[in-house]
Amino acid sequence: MEWRKWKKIYEEILKDFGYSMEEDEKSAKIADEISSKNERVNEVYLKKMIEGKIVTICGAAITEKDIEKIEGVIISADETTSFLMKKEILPDIIVTDLDGKIEDIIEANEKGSIAIIHAHGDNIDAIKNYLRKFKGKIMITTQSKPFGNVYNFGGFTDGDRAYCIAKNFNAKKINVVGFDFSNPLKKEGKNLEIKRKKLEWAEKIMDTCRH
Repeated sequence: MEWRKWKKIYEEILKDFGYSMEEDEKSAKIADEISSKNERVNEVYLKKMIEGKIVTICGAAITEKDIEKIEGVIISADETTSFLMKKEILPDIIVTDLDGKIEDIIEANEKGSIAIIHAHGDNIDAIKNYLRKFKGKIMITTQSKPFGNVYNFGGFTDGDRAYCIAKNFNAKKINVVGFDFSNPLKKEGKNLEIKRKKLEWAEKIMDTCRH
């Protein structure tokens, strides 16, 4: 999704949640600085991986039955990585704001998964604590205005951001498994109503991306 199109959605999200654009921008700059010595991939690299390919995006509500539906390039939304790793499935790409089980995400990255790490106002501490620990290929994304090697393909939650990435790089077909927009998974220390509201936005963004 182009910045011009995403900016309108982003401004609505900021207003709806009371988030700060300045904090999002601050987080992106911190992530950019910290990751300066990491092996960072660019748009050309992702395009070669995704363009013309079947892509399966795996969400947090994934079940055993969903495994047989997985094909092509596998994109894991954050904590879904832990489920896949337990099933000995290594995702090709992990889209994360460092909110899942960090040890599993870092392990997958070391084994070859590209970690697309999202910077926003609420995860500055996580970026400071964990970003340096990634040893494999990474990319930094922001939900505010992109700059330099910090990208914005659209998307608010890990799942819809993964969808926007697949769409941006012209996947031949996008399969979505493990998404339940009406029943958010409970997370310790997280407000369930805010999560439900985020999933409403995720569904809306994915629908916008399709058209």
